[in-house]
Amino acid sequence: MIIASYDDDVLEQAFGIDMSGVEGLGTGAGWGRVAPGRATDDHRHDETELFVIVSGRGEFLIDGERHEAAPGTVVLFEPFESHVLRNTADDATDLVFFTQYWRDARRAAEAAAAPARTGFGDRPVFVFSTPPTPNGDLHLGHLAGPYLGADAFTRFQRMNGTEAYHLTGSDDHQSYVLGAARRGGRTPAETAAHHSAEIAETLRLMDIPLDQYTVTGGDPGYREGLRAFFSRIVASGGIAVTAHDALYDALTGEYLYEGDVTGGCPGCGATTSGNLCEECGEPNTVADLADPRSASTGGAPRPAPAARWTLPLHAHADDVRAHHRRGRVPARLRELADRLFRRPALDLPLSHPSGWGVEPRERDTDGQVIWVWPEMSYGFLHGIQSLGTRLGRPWRADRPAPDWKIVHFFGYDNSFYHSVLYPVLYRLAHPGWTPDIDYHVNEFYLLEGEKFSTSRRHAIWGKELLTPDTVDAVRYFLAATRPEGLRTDFRRTAYEETLAHTLIGTWQQWLTDLGARVAKHHGGRAPDAGNWTPEHTAFLARLGTRLDAVTGALGNDSFSLTQAAAELDGIVRDTVRFTRAEGLLTDTPGWEDENRTAVALELAAARLLAHAAAPVMPRFAARLAAALGAGAPRTWPRTVELLTPGSAVDLADAVFFQPSADTAEPSEPLLTPWLTHIARTALRLGDDERIAHRTLTQLAAGSLQAVTVQYQILDALDVDLSMDELLHGGTLAELAAVIAERAEPSAVAALTSGEAR
Repeated sequence: MIIASYDDDVLEQAFGIDMSGVEGLGTGAGWGRVAPGRATDDHRHDETELFVIVSGRGEFLIDGERHEAAPGTVVLFEPFESHVLRNTADDATDLVFFTQYWRDARRAAEAAAAPARTGFGDRPVFVFSTPPTPNGDLHLGHLAGPYLGADAFTRFQRMNGTEAYHLTGSDDHQSYVLGAARRGGRTPAETAAHHSAEIAETLRLMDIPLDQYTVTGGDPGYREGLRAFFSRIVASGGIAVTAHDALYDALTGEYLYEGDVTGGCPGCGATTSGNLCEECGEPNTVADLADPRSASTGGAPRPAPAARWTLPLHAHADDVRAHHRRGRVPARLRELADRLFRRPALDLPLSHPSGWGVEPRERDTDGQVIWVWPEMSYGFLHGIQSLGTRLGRPWRADRPAPDWKIVHFFGYDNSFYHSVLYPVLYRLAHPGWTPDIDYHVNEFYLLEGEKFSTSRRHAIWGKELLTPDTVDAVRYFLAATRPEGLRTDFRRTAYEETLAHTLIGTWQQWLTDLGARVAKHHGGRAPDAGNWTPEHTAFLARLGTRLDAVTGALGNDSFSLTQAAAELDGIVRDTVRFTRAEGLLTDTPGWEDENRTAVALELAAARLLAHAAAPVMPRFAARLAAALGAGAPRTWPRTVELLTPGSAVDLADAVFFQPSADTAEPSEPLLTPWLTHIARTALRLGDDERIAHRTLTQLAAGSLQAVTVQYQILDALDVDLSMDELLHGGTLAELAAVIAERAEPSAVAALTSGEAR
């Protein structure tokens, strides 16, 4: 017998509260006490855990949802469920509980892979792509990062039943707008409005619909809402007007910050602009730059004190660390925060002298505006409020709700602001709100090995490449090469090769071949499966594995468009291999039942591709679904399903991808006319039908007809092509090139001159 009793005297600090262990129960066990106004640390683990409330009252916060905790309440936490227990008592009553926890490897594995982990329950999910600066349009480096990521994420969440919204806007009050205004001969407001409209149009061309696009310089309620937010921060006592060194141009006396000044980063030593280093992600105060230079005059600036609203960020290390334990925060961001808080002090100015921006209500710093980066933290809340106003939802920027789930997509150069500064500002402005935020960060996307640069005209703008015919190919390539964890590169030749060989040469060719075979053997209708072989069941299982993999790649915990694109291509390549193996018996009598099972499985793969591609390539997905006799995919599949027997299949003539307009049409191989003549004769095709750029499989050639073509090639040129090469080696023009390479030059010359034997 084991008897354990609660004892105040043996409690020790653990998980933010007081706990003691209980030995001998066969599982981990212990007593816990939560003092009034306190809470356990927000944490998740691989153990299954049982809580029993013994006395006191409070609430559980489980994956963002609140539940009452009262004497007699029993709660079982599955592995990886985020949970907090808070004592909400108004008096001095402790909340006492008993807990048991144990490891179950199978249960943990099932919880990690559970479909519920791809979504967020009934909570509204606000997905933000970082607001772009309206000093220019969006190039491919911008699009590949936050905007494509947030769009695909939102689409996937909606397919899984989540109430998800994609929000962004134009960051009108950036100091860089002033430079663009001077260069363009416009006012800052005109410049921001012009480029904001261009940005919105590029996002439309990229098939990125937005639920909220906030134009901060033109929204009628934005300015006063920002001032009220900043006043709440001031009232918290967390910031004050203090004098610290700043830099001024030695010739003009101009106050220098952000792009006005360059120097060596105090953190990593790289050359950087003022306030933030793009290389290491650390902020600077401008005055701490090594060997600073004014961007306008090139001279060394003059240091002098400046009184500005200043945040002692170093005082909030514990708050930031607690926030980072609450949601999805990649190690890259947690490492940045830990690096910053190793500094003895970091006094961060939140206002700067400028004539462009929003001035605080407080008159302590006349001539200064709220720095645009702290401003953005309010902009997110304002965007939610604006969206709620249109939808008739009671969402307010001054009363952020505990059930809000926020998901941020941004580049690493924005990491400090989003994941360190903004949680601190939210805590100061709204101390009763515990923001639940997940972060998705990307690195720099390079162009031909170098950073995108508008000043050097080293950029490809979205509008240069995006049309209704190219948008899916662009989205696929940017997803496949997206800079996740490492910097990656856009190379035009690689894009053209992916379009020609992957999307057209593999995806399009397989789907066209499949359509031709369904038309020839099944009257253009999906066949019902017949007899199943072990290879058939293995292929179905393989498709299921691909579905699980792409589901994981698009889910919140392990979101990766690079992996999702690889899995989509994997679906196609797995199916092409399966088709080649099964096609050997396509026209062989006695195997009709097995052949229609193989075709039914191919159609199941096409259906799976249409659904799985929808978040990444929405137009392609809708077209493919329509060619399979279905509507655009709206829900995420849980299993691989066969196409309903009898469904109309119109794949043979469907065109999903177009060759690039910049790709020159290759000249026809010398033997193309001869080979197409043989194919016409063997297949009894009319002379008016253009067949050079179609495969024998697309032309519905059977094995006997392919043997006829094979024999004539061997007889005329002594080139022995295998049956697999004939049926799956490419178009007739491509086969003609292969034959010419293998044949004796004299035989080719004689054949093309009409002297063949």
